[in-house]
Amino acid sequence: MSENLRFMEALLRFANSALAVSVVAVVATVILAYPLADSLPMAAQIGAHIATLIFATTLKLSYVTRLVSLHRLGRPVH
Repeated sequence: MSENLRFMEALLRFANSALAVSVVAVVATVILAYPLADSLPMAAQIGAHIATLIFATTLKLSYVTRLVSLHRLGRPVH
């Protein structure tokens, strides 16, 4: 296996892990920012809203990274 393919396999594993973590983080921060907002102090609400934006961006970047690595490996991209 060439060095490029090994790198793409490692990148795919990283992207899959980052995707899973970011999905869980987005769900958690949305729950904190909206349904539980009344029980949180204002600073925590602000932090939850900012974290939602950051983790949503991480989710998008990890998904694009996953698609690129799948394409480079010659695997089907759905």
